[in-house]
Amino acid sequence: MSDLLRVDGLRKSYGGVTAVDDCSLAVAEGTVTALIGPNGSGKTTLFDLITGYRKPDAGRVFFAGQDVTGRGPGRLYRAGLSRTFQQARVFPQLTVVENMVAAAGHRWWRQLATPRVSAADRARTEALLAEFDLTGDADRIAAELSYGRRKLLEFAAVLMSTPRLVLLDEPAAGVNPVLVERMEQHVRSRHAAGVTFLIVEHDLSFVMRLCDPVIVLDAGRPISQGDPSAVRADPRVLDAYLGG
Repeated sequence: MSDLLRVDGLRKSYGGVTAVDDCSLAVAEGTVTALIGPNGSGKTTLFDLITGYRKPDAGRVFFAGQDVTGRGPGRLYRAGLSRTFQQARVFPQLTVVENMVAAAGHRWWRQLATPRVSAADRARTEALLAEFDLTGDADRIAAELSYGRRKLLEFAAVLMSTPRLVLLDEPAAGVNPVLVERMEQHVRSRHAAGVTFLIVEHDLSFVMRLCDPVIVLDAGRPISQGDPSAVRADPRVLDAYLGG
């Protein structure tokens, strides 16, 4: 398998604290790759650097064979690289449907029925809402949804761009076990349809069931990588989590 994403020597510091330190890793196309590590290991900062929300102090980011270092989130989204966040980011005062249309890149959120929004986008919105069991919420204001359903909406919305790679930042955090299972099913379904995933998640049972390979980050750089069983047995990983 070829690498869909590669980062080489990324570094990011804030004052005297180095959050990402000469970090190099790759995500092969067609995988569901996990990025795990103890709190403060640099996982979310690395996501921010990859997706253009922050600029690295050093290093490069390559996506689909192109150097995309420093490109903004919008350009990367349109190129097929999208993400979710630890705290679900939706437009709280827009309806569920309007959130989906906004994710497709249209400013005319309240005019879904007009020619300003293509028939293809309308059809894709309807299909994704059905897939994520959100059809019944289509006209609800997003702020009225439970936290778990906002996370489902955010996941569905990032798929409006038909991405090649989706970065999920703690998809199972703060949701009940039923929704965790549904999140896992959605990842499996989309992976079977050709989407590659890079997932940050603290729920290690979720990771071990779903992801291969697993990359372990500590102090801003990878310390272990491999299949779940190998990573679980790596003493460096135990030391990182236990502070040894």
